[in-house]
Amino acid sequence: MVHNDPSAHAIPATGTDAATAIPVASMVESIVGCKWSVGLLRLLADGCSRPSALLRASTGLSAKVMNERLRKMLRFGIVRRTVLGEKPPVEVEYVLTPFGRRFIGIIEEVRRLQEAVDSGAISESAAIRKEAAPRGRLTARR
Repeated sequence: MVHNDPSAHAIPATGTDAATAIPVASMVESIVGCKWSVGLLRLLADGCSRPSALLRASTGLSAKVMNERLRKMLRFGIVRRTVLGEKPPVEVEYVLTPFGRRFIGIIEEVRRLQEAVDSGAISESAAIRKEAAPRGRLTARR
């Protein structure tokens, strides 16, 4: 028998209770700010769904931290938890939700930007100088 975890709360859609909605910017900061979350998302996107496989593929990650990060992603609606079976031992699987697949796009864009900076295609200092340059005309009118 398959059970979806009732503790997994999806993000409210537009027009629902805005007080309980989690801003996407906060989610990005929380997920991208943790090296383990990014790694777990990558593994989930690659089809790894069982907790034991996620743990084996993440050298140095403890079961406690993995479960904390997966629970946070459940709350954000990035992953869905499914319990297979009724009696122990049950099997648990985590999969990306449609929102989670879109969230992976953000992670991929950050990775591509870092690769461009690392390869010299984009200069960090040039980007900062361009951002700090005054807007409008650069020469004085006479």
